[in-house]
Order: sequence, then C-alpha cells, then structure tokens
Amino acid sequence: RALTHCYWRSCAGEENWVDTRTVYIGNKEPPPGAEAYIPQRYPDNRIISSKYTFWNFVPKNLFEQFRRIANFYFLIIFLVQLIIDTPTSPITSGLPLFFVITVTAIKQGYEDWLRHKADNAINQCPVHEVQHGKVIRKQSRKLRVGDVVLIKEDETFPCDLILLSTSREDGTCFVTTASLDGESSHKTYYAVQDTKAFNTEEDFDTLQASIECEQPQPDLYKSVFCVCFRPLGSENLLLRGATLKNTQHIYAVAIYTGMETKMALNYQSKSQKRSAVEKSMNAYLIVYLCILISKALINTVLKYVWQADPDKDEPFYNQKTDTERQRHILIRAFTDFLAFMVLFNYIIPVSMYVTVEMQKFLGSYFIMWDDEMFDEELGERAQVNTSDLNEELGQVEYVFTDKTGTLTENNMEFIECCVDGYVYVPDESEELFFRALCLCHTVQVKEEETVDGIKMGIHQNKATSFYISSSPDEVALVEGMKRFELLEVLTFDSVRRRMSVIVRSTTGEYYLFCKGADSSIFPRVISGKVEQVKARVEHNAVEGLRTLCVAYRKLSVTQYEETCHLLNSAKLALQDRDRKLAEAYDLIEKDFILLGATAVEDRLQDKAADTIESLQKAGMKVWVLTGDKMETAAATCYASKLFRRSTQILELTTKRTEEQSLHDVLLCVLTCLCVSSLSADCVDYGLIIDGATLSAVLKPSQEDSSQGNYKEIFLEICRNCSAVLCCRMAPLQKAQIVKLIKSSPEHPITLAIGDGANDVSMILEAHVGIGIMGKEGRQAARNSDYAIPKFKHLKKMLLVHGHYYYIRISELVQYFFYKNVAFIFPQFLYQFFCGFSQQPLYDTAYLTLYNISFTSLPILLFSLIEQHINMDILKKDPSLYRDIAKNSLLRWPIFIYWTFLGVFDAVVFFFGSYFLFNNSTFTSNGQMFGNWTFGTLVFTVLVFTVTLKLALDTHYWTWINHFVIWGSLLFFVIFSLLWGGIIWPFLNYQRMYYVFIQMLSSGPAWLSIILLIVISLLPDVVKKVVCRALWPTTTERIQVGERAHTHTQTHTHTMHRSTCTHAYICISIGCMFKIRGLKCIVYIRYII
Repeated sequence: RALTHCYWRSCAGEENWVDTRTVYIGNKEPPPGAEAYIPQRYPDNRIISSKYTFWNFVPKNLFEQFRRIANFYFLIIFLVQLIIDTPTSPITSGLPLFFVITVTAIKQGYEDWLRHKADNAINQCPVHEVQHGKVIRKQSRKLRVGDVVLIKEDETFPCDLILLSTSREDGTCFVTTASLDGESSHKTYYAVQDTKAFNTEEDFDTLQASIECEQPQPDLYKSVFCVCFRPLGSENLLLRGATLKNTQHIYAVAIYTGMETKMALNYQSKSQKRSAVEKSMNAYLIVYLCILISKALINTVLKYVWQADPDKDEPFYNQKTDTERQRHILIRAFTDFLAFMVLFNYIIPVSMYVTVEMQKFLGSYFIMWDDEMFDEELGERAQVNTSDLNEELGQVEYVFTDKTGTLTENNMEFIECCVDGYVYVPDESEELFFRALCLCHTVQVKEEETVDGIKMGIHQNKATSFYISSSPDEVALVEGMKRFELLEVLTFDSVRRRMSVIVRSTTGEYYLFCKGADSSIFPRVISGKVEQVKARVEHNAVEGLRTLCVAYRKLSVTQYEETCHLLNSAKLALQDRDRKLAEAYDLIEKDFILLGATAVEDRLQDKAADTIESLQKAGMKVWVLTGDKMETAAATCYASKLFRRSTQILELTTKRTEEQSLHDVLLCVLTCLCVSSLSADCVDYGLIIDGATLSAVLKPSQEDSSQGNYKEIFLEICRNCSAVLCCRMAPLQKAQIVKLIKSSPEHPITLAIGDGANDVSMILEAHVGIGIMGKEGRQAARNSDYAIPKFKHLKKMLLVHGHYYYIRISELVQYFFYKNVAFIFPQFLYQFFCGFSQQPLYDTAYLTLYNISFTSLPILLFSLIEQHINMDILKKDPSLYRDIAKNSLLRWPIFIYWTFLGVFDAVVFFFGSYFLFNNSTFTSNGQMFGNWTFGTLVFTVLVFTVTLKLALDTHYWTWINHFVIWGSLLFFVIFSLLWGGIIWPFLNYQRMYYVFIQMLSSGPAWLSIILLIVISLLPDVVKKVVCRALWPTTTERIQVGERAHTHTQTHTHTMHRSTCTHAYICISIGCMFKIRGLKCIVYIRYII
C-alpha cells in the first residue's frame, strides 16, 4: 500500500495530493503479508432526501417553526400569561398557537412522508451482486463499497461504479445520462484494461485487486482512479442514475455509495425563494407589531395617570395588598405593560400564516388538475414542485426562455446539404430512391452459425455478427460502410463545439473526420470550397435552420502515431486531465479540408408564437437565451413573433466591438434609443447580444475607469427594448444575466423557463423557475418550481392561474389584517371606560375561536375558488395582467385603507353599542345588561360584519360559498347559544351563562345589530360605487360588461313582454335598466 501511495502522489504531484481511499474489489482482504490491511467504514447505499426522522421530527420541526417571528412572538405571549397575572387566560394565546403549529407540522410531516416514500422506492430496488461466484439478488440500500454488481441492459446504476467488463468484445458500453445532465444521447464508457476479459461470475471470484481513488467530490466530469498502477478517469466511472443502453450486461464494482455518490453530492437544495406577497406580509406584521407596542405603552402611561388620584388608585372596594404597595413602580409598570401586550396581542394574525400555507398547498392542485395543461403526446400534466410561489406567477415582469426544446420541438428534420459548394435538396424521387434502398431488402443480422460444416461469423476465434440475405448485392450495399474501422473518438464538448473520429480504411489509410458548429470548423479549414459553403451556411441560418459543418484530414502513419501518443498522454494524466485533453484535441483538429455543411429544421412548438405575443401584451419583457448562432436564433425570434418585421434591431456583437470599442458601441446604441424616445414616432426596438460581448459587459475593463459602468448602460438599453435575444450563451451566462436583471434598481420579478440541464442554473436563479418536460431529460423539470409539458401552457399558467392566485392571496392578507384590527381596537377603546384595568371586552371562548373557527373558513374558501373575471376573458385579453403588476394590490395606500376601514368599523361597533346601550339598558323583564352582554353585542356585530364584507367582495358564487359563509354565521350563533345556555362543569366561572340568549331576547339589541352592520359596510360600498363609476380599472370595466351581458341574456324575454315602464337594478357591478327605450349602465355594486 505504501508503494501505491507513493505512485499516486508522484502522479498527482506532491503539492496537489489529497487523501485517498482504497477499495478492495469484492471486499476481499489482501493476502497475508501483502500489505497492511486497515478496514474502512463507508456509508451504505441509502439515498436520503427526507428532512426528518421519526425521532427528530418534533424537536426539529418545532425549532424551525419558532424561527418564524409571529410564532415566536405568540410563544412569548403565552409564557407571559403563564408567569404573570394577565387579564386573559393562557388558553386564548396557547390554543391558536397550538392549532397553527399542529396544522403546519401535519402539512410538513405529510410532505416529508412523501419524500420518505420516494426514498424507500429507490432504496428497495433490486440489484444483482456477484458473491462467491454466484449472482444473488439484494436491495439497493444494502450495497457496500467494493461489491461487484451485474447490471443488465436498460437498468439504472444503483451507485457510482468502476466498469470492469462488458458483454461487448471491445470492453465498451453505452450509457444515457439524461437524469444527470439532461443529455439523452448515448455515451461510450470503457472497462478497465486489466479486467475487461473477465466474462463470468467465477472469473471475478478469483480476482484479487484494489482500487485507489480520491475521496468523494461533486464534479461529474473529473475523476481520478488507479487500478494496478494503471490510471483511470471519468470514462471508466459509471454514475448513479445513468442507464445502460445497447449493451447486454456489464460487471462493475461499487466505488461510492449512498450520499457519497456524485448525484447525491450534486443535489442542490434550492435556496428558499420568497414571494413579493410574503415580503409584504412581513412588512405589515412589523407595522402591526409597532401599533401593538404603542397601544400597550399608551394604556400603561394612561393607567398611571388615572391612578395618580388616590381615590381612583385604591377605591374602597379594591384595596391593594402590602406586597403590591411595596413593589417598585418600574416593576409594576413593566408588568402592566406586558399585561396590555397580552390583552391586545390578537392584532397580530398568527392564524394568517397557516391559512396562507393551506391556501398555497391546496391551491397548487388546481394547476395539476387543469386538463388544458395536459399533453396527450407525452401523457404528462403540469407539476408543482413548490407551492410557495403560486402568487408570484401573477407578478412576472421578465421571462427568460431557452430556444431549442423550449420554443422549438427539438425534433430535427433534414432540409439540405451543401457538398463541395453544391447544394443538394432532396426531392421526392431522390427521397423515395434512398427509402427504397433502406427498406426493400431482406438483410438480417446473424450470430455464429454453421453452414455445410463451415462456421460463419467467426473472427479471431470469437463469435461476431454478420449479414445474411437472399441476394448478395443487398449484402454488398449494407456492408459498404464496413470498410472503415473506428480507432479513436474525440468527444464533443460545449467549449470546442465539435467532435471528431479517427478511422482506418480497409486499404490501411487513416482519416480524421470532424463535424461541428461553423464557428469552430471554418477557422481550422485550409482548403475546400470555403466561401461557397460559408455563404450557404449564412443563408440557412437566416432562414432559421440549424447548420453543421463537416471536414476531414488525411493522416499519415507517422501522424497517426503522434496523435495516439498525444491522446494517450492526456488520458493517462492524473492531474489536469481535461485541460491536457483539450490541448491535445486542439493540436489534432487542424488543417482540415472542408467537405460541406448540412441544414436541419427545428420547428417551433405549437402556439409558441401566440404565447410570446400574449406575454408581451400582458406587459412582460421576453428574452431568449440560447447557445445557437445569431442568425439561426434571430430567425426563430422572428418566427415566434418576439421580433416583428417593423422591429428595429440593435446589435451588441463581437463583430461590431471589433470595429469599435465596447464603450463606444454601448453609447452609440443608447444615443439611438434616447433620440428615438424624444421623437414623435414610436419605434419598436429589439436587441441582439452575444456571449462574448456580454462577458465584456459584465466584467468591464479596470484599466480605464472613466469609461463608466457598462452594466448600467446595458440595463438602460434593455429597458428601452421590447425584446432581447442573447445568443452564443454558456449556461453560466444565462444565470448571470438573470441575476443582473434581478438585482437592477427596479427589482423586477423574473421567470426562467427551459428544458435541459444547461438551463438549470438560470431556473434556480430566477424568482420563478419553470421546466419543460422535453427531450433532454428531466433535470430542468426536477430543479424547477413548476414543470409544464409544452411552452404553450405557460400562457394559461401566468395569465389565468397566476392572476387568480395573486388576486386571492392579496385579498386574504388584507382581509386578515382588517378583521383583526376590527376585532382588537374595541378592546383598546374599552380600556378608556374601565379605568385601564386590563378588563377584557370579550369572553375567553370568543378570543380563542375568532380566528380559528368563526372567520377562518370563509376567507380560506374565497382564496381557493374566487374568480373575479371569467378565465376565458383572462386568456383573450392579456392586458388584464397589467392591472395586478408590481404587487399593486398590496401597496401601502391599499394597506392603509384596509387598516382605517378596520378602525372605522371598530369605532362603529364600540360606540354604536355604547350609545344604544345608554338608551335601552333594560330587557323586557326589567334586567340590566352587563359588561359581558355589551362585549357579546360588539362581538356579534363584528363577526357578522367581517363575514358579510367578504360576501360583498365575492364575485364567483357557488353553493360552496353559500354553505361556508352562511354556515359560519350559523355556527357562531349555535355555539353562542350552547356556550351560554349550558352550565359547563369544567369551567370555574359561568359568566357567559344566559348572556347571548338574554341579548337576543331584547328588541333594541336586534335593531342595534342590524343597524351597526349596515353602517359599518356602507362606507366601503359607497367607495366602491364611486370609484367604479368615476375611475374604473380595466378589470372593473370588463366586470361591468360581463354582468350586463349576462343580465341582458337572462331578462331579454321578460323585458320584451313587459308593456310597463320599469327599471331593473341587479345586485352586481354594471346593472342595466330601461326607461322609455333608453338603455343605461349603472355603476352600482350592492343594494342596501
């Protein structure tokens, strides 16, 4: 082992040497005396994506929940109620807090149970392990490092494996890594040279070997191993999650298991994204917390001002004890301050958080259940990976989209080829000719067979496949391409943007064939019809076709040997292998002779153009971020209506910056935009920028700081452009440009949508990430917040679902603050009439159940099913999306209006009941109303008012609305009758006994309830009527037209038959009436 370590360190370099692990194949100990054997412990093969266990769920979940400021605040209030003498029972704070904590814990526990369930499905998958010369079946979670496993075709690798041997003669296997990097193409991997001849389980039973490897690290493309002093690399490592293809079976040894696999180490827990609504909620919460502290402070000061008079401080019926007299005034004041905090703490709507979470969780199912977002071709529905951002779908200002596979189908169709300057477009006869050659034959592939005693299909004493047919010329046609032997493959990568192969013909000649992007081929070409092919490539790119250039180079034997030496030296390197391979490829791939180019078409997805047009009408700016060349991407943008024929295109490209400095180009473009904005003509501008120029913009030169800030100039240019195309973009640049727009001074809400692994970075960076379930794997869909089958479904997701979610949750948040102000402000006013004695106005049961039972269900249902406008209208008129842009319904003026509305209602409840009580203090039997009856009257008016306020705001009525709203009011009445109609044995007081029944037996009390409800609702109704008559929004105009149209259809028959002059007033917005043939629209909302 010491020798192995020395070799390892000498190969890696002393200064870069890192700790390694030794894995014994088959977990066999080395022979005695061979080397010092130190057993090492590795994790098992379990994958754990869950957050909790059975044992830590309660403490860990409680810790996370009490990190939320509202929950922690109520916990402190509850503890204060337990410690000091407070005016309300600890139950009033403890029970709502317990309810919120319990419901949240159940929701999070259920979600974590689903993660456990998914983990168990993976961990219990069967795998085949080779033990003692036999194949045994075991669960995936029981695999250990060093176990030799047998993987069959189409099976997924259970852990990270070193390939030992395959069923193929050359020791290769083919693998798809779509689940890792989104690429669905087949990749070639190679078996260890010393073990690729092992073909049976018995062979591996006799194998005594070890693997020296680096400790687990997350890089998917860099791996360093050593077997029998032979260095290995990533081409020998099979990663967990990949799938074996076109290979019958392989044998491999487990090298990293469980949470040490590269897939697990690459699992990027998404950063917690917070919506604009949640930020507004937290800001409002801080305001209300300040209001709470102010109210408690004011009451504490006024109490001691009140008690400055000795007669009021110690009346004869309430003398202080000696202990109370001796207590320091500051301690008493602090205790009173805490007591007032407890008394007024219900202004903080703790139940709002759990209601919001339930609304988001339940509301997300409407996306998944939407049949219009179901794709029959894929058999997939829209998926919701996180429900925390539903309302953010209604606030999007920038949409960043990939091109290939997102806007287009990623389904290539051959259009033409240009060979040696001549263009060949397949016509019908040529196409049929080649199809006839491909289909009209009887060729079959056969393995070893004996014909007349002659063994066929034998090559070098090994069985191989061969062709048989009823006609020799058919075999000749098929075998025509078997004249070349594949020797080396220079694999494709996104930096080189090309791939090459080295082949040997049957005549012994060596060829290097290369294909790739035009930008990577043309600079390496020394001969051929370059100008003709280049012109055709540019023409095809303008037409929106994807082009590919093909070139070759003939190699001499000496050149081939030098090439093999370069490649082998790079492949054997343990350090900087990728860099050395890139350098070797660069030296080999040169001096090409251009053969020609191909053109294929990637068609736009169905309704992609309509979707982009609708998003632009909704006020969103759409950017296309792609790695394609500028001409191809620009053609796609024109086809998808991102650019129109009237759009004036501005370019920030490498070609232009080569002629002028970047600073001058930016200023020139900005000047053009500024001049256009001052002119009377409205010009639509579009911007095209490539990756190289973007890099220069994001990283300006430090040598001349006088040039200014490129980012600011670039952002100003983008603000004045209706659409932007970014071409030749690397994946990291996509994320950088999203981050740039996110962090701009306006802080717009961004959305990124893509289908491949190269889009994951921008999907994670954007406020909202959406993955397309495309042909490049599911990595984008898995890492996104939402996943949809096709790009066209984005239209409904934003314009309908996003619109509804934002409207609903905005009303929910404002309504919660409103109803809690209306609930607790009468308690504040009551202190002025009870000597600031901290006497509660409401009974404990009412304090506890107000937010939990009496008023919670109607607003929850409203926030789930409310539709202020029909969804068909939202899809037809995208401009309605502008009405809710920039968090318009949660701005400070609207918040202040709702708060003052709650204060007004509270003043009406309290003083209305107070003055009415002065004139009618006796019931029919002569009994006086007491303070609990007064509080019950105020609370009854409160519950009915806030519930009816929600009913008046409801536009979409169903039987469920009626059941919940009127059912909640009925539940309150029944509860109050039972609570005050029975002597409850578990209570040590019976202060509410007969109070509610006594109140309802009074005629003045009934009149007070009805009158105060009407007075409380009247200002809001008048405000809505006036605003909708004088300053209607687009949404309100459509509501008027919709209701008027519905009313007209409903009453047309009745109106024609009537001979009397009559007027129709509908309890809705936009009512139609008819007087002597004149039709008018009345902007009225309610009838009182």
